[in-house]
Amino acid sequence: MGKTVAILIFPGVQSLDVTGPMDVFCEANRFLLPDDQYQLEVIGLRHGSMAASNGLSLQAHRHYSEALSAYDLLLVAGGPQLPFDDFGAAFDDWLRAATARAQRFGSICNGAFMLARAGLLDGKTVTTHWNDAADLARLCPSAQVDADRLYVQDGNLYTSAGVTAGIDLSLFLLAQDHGPEVALSVAKRLVVFTQRAGGQSQFSPFLTPHAESTSAVALVQLYVLANLTGDLTIADLAKAANMSARNFSRVFAREARITPAEFVERARVDAARVMLESSPAPLKTVAYQCGFRDAQHMRSVFNRRLGVTPQQFRLNFAALV
Repeated sequence: MGKTVAILIFPGVQSLDVTGPMDVFCEANRFLLPDDQYQLEVIGLRHGSMAASNGLSLQAHRHYSEALSAYDLLLVAGGPQLPFDDFGAAFDDWLRAATARAQRFGSICNGAFMLARAGLLDGKTVTTHWNDAADLARLCPSAQVDADRLYVQDGNLYTSAGVTAGIDLSLFLLAQDHGPEVALSVAKRLVVFTQRAGGQSQFSPFLTPHAESTSAVALVQLYVLANLTGDLTIADLAKAANMSARNFSRVFAREARITPAEFVERARVDAARVMLESSPAPLKTVAYQCGFRDAQHMRSVFNRRLGVTPQQFRLNFAALV
């Protein structure tokens, strides 16, 4: 028996949040018997056509108030303005009832905010676009927001990271339904990976100090960025701040919200990211200039922090020349 997949749209929706997952399940039908094929439905927050954030006009099959089926999968898409939107109590009531009827439900990108406002993320482990993760955690403090995952399953709840991660999630769901071979066939058709290496950290912006710009801690952070090849021990940093080592560690952690050692490692990773993107320098040169012990140490830190090797990062992000 085929499965029903419904995606909710609204004015200002990110079109790729909608079309990415829909194309995964539509392409899957090429490889499935007629009785196993997916039935796709687009549910609208408004009646009539709705303009996506890029201006594309989308037409829902039905208004949400008419969508009373028990879907096998119900997804809510995201959009640039969604963290600031509240669609009202009537919609939240419908969403709670619709997800209760669904076999599985979830969100693409910051569609997670829609689920959060309806109380559907309380006590759950979830993800969203890295840029919205902190705001989602504030909106739903009982949720565990993992900002580095491309997608997360918690029971029958599935959430994905930003935009194209909706394709990653959909391929994962497809593999659950029909096995990895079908998911691989669809990935080949769409010219995407069935399982991308690494998490969202490799896409997020570079390190930004949290401390007040006039504080001693901020001055030490600037010192670190200017002296990455140095030892940068606690004693070195405390001396630069003109503090005792014990007092410096305490003050730094309070003002910067991370330990000095964590800041130093992040700074070295980010400096290496810049070099890997913009320079053809050998990995051992990158490692030396960014303060790692050697190329193997840099590789270990990259794997732990970003989920990819420096070489993989360079292949993914090096500037085209």
